[in-house]
Amino acid sequence: MATIYSLFLGILSFSLCFSTAVKNAVLNSRTIGSESIFSASDHLSRQVDGRELSAKIAIRDRLIQIAVAELGVREEGGENQGQRVGEYLGYVGLGAGYEWCAAFASWCYGQAGLLAPRSAWSPALFPKARRYAAPDIRRGRFERADLFAIYSSQLRRIHHVGLVEAVNGGLMISVEGNSHDRVESRRRPLSTIYAMANWVD
Repeated sequence: MATIYSLFLGILSFSLCFSTAVKNAVLNSRTIGSESIFSASDHLSRQVDGRELSAKIAIRDRLIQIAVAELGVREEGGENQGQRVGEYLGYVGLGAGYEWCAAFASWCYGQAGLLAPRSAWSPALFPKARRYAAPDIRRGRFERADLFAIYSSQLRRIHHVGLVEAVNGGLMISVEGNSHDRVESRRRPLSTIYAMANWVD
């Protein structure tokens, strides 16, 4: 098992570091499975006791399992339409027809048993009390299942949100809704991330 895991990390590192299409690439096939590049040591600085640590890791793992299970869900019958998209929007109290990236992220948290966040408004998922500092983002000091934000200079606000599945060096693997009209996994350089928020701890 250790050999397979090492081989897996080596292949993943090579593919992420030497890909010619790195910037915000959509991942057509799953390059990471249930094994995460994050490890338990990433969580030790927040440990209060062993049980709390295990519970938080389990919640984060469950959040990613829920999000990954939705990969491939697409809009149907028009922009921001479809039965499953309607379920995400319904979770935050909206009907069909609205942008749904934040609703998807909120729905994932709700399915994992967390009451917050619960909003379809992307900026609402990044209050100052939940945000990471900019140097922490640049250094990759955030955790699996945290939320990331993309900023629009045209709109002058956060306009897209998704979940962090893994990070490797300067790249992040995400699971995000309303990306090319579907739930998909993407590879994003950390330099393109505007904000990160922690709703688990």
